[in-house]
Amino acid sequence: MNVEAIALGASTGGTEALRIVLSALPTGMPPILIVQHMPASFTAAFAHRLDLASRLQVSEAKEGEALARDRVYLAPGHAHLLLARRGGFLVTTLSEAPPISRHRPSVDALFSSMAETLGSRAIGVLLTGMGKDGAKGLLAMKKAGAWTIAQDETSAVVYGMPRAAVELGAVCEIAPLREIAPRILARLRL
Repeated sequence: MNVEAIALGASTGGTEALRIVLSALPTGMPPILIVQHMPASFTAAFAHRLDLASRLQVSEAKEGEALARDRVYLAPGHAHLLLARRGGFLVTTLSEAPPISRHRPSVDALFSSMAETLGSRAIGVLLTGMGKDGAKGLLAMKKAGAWTIAQDETSAVVYGMPRAAVELGAVCEIAPLREIAPRILARLRL
């Protein structure tokens, strides 16, 4: 499977879940984009904490950054993080459009842009969180041919977001938190 980028979405309980997933990934990874529901004043510090816990370089996403391997882009707390293709390059786009399902950044916004831009050349992962953000976007990714994973109920702090995706039929596989990185690597054949 030729994966150009991976998207992860999380809310309640996501800070620890993201640390566990990222710390288990080796170098050689496609770019990873993350939405974690979090106030704008905390996202830069959170990106720094993830950077210290991972072999990958983690930073808060900026407008128009060209995506690179072994890099992780965390949505800033004030903007939707979207993926776009410009001149043959994948780039980050930040949008201050209205919140989606009361969230900005929204997991649905990121996942929908992944579906539109990459189709089957993407992996989408929905982790622990309250509400339904990410379920519709993950379904769009699955319908576009992407591989989609949801965290299981047992390991989720709050099973709301993964449950909503499962109920919509948006999920290719359900995995416990500590199995998510191995499942991603299996799809990448790394």
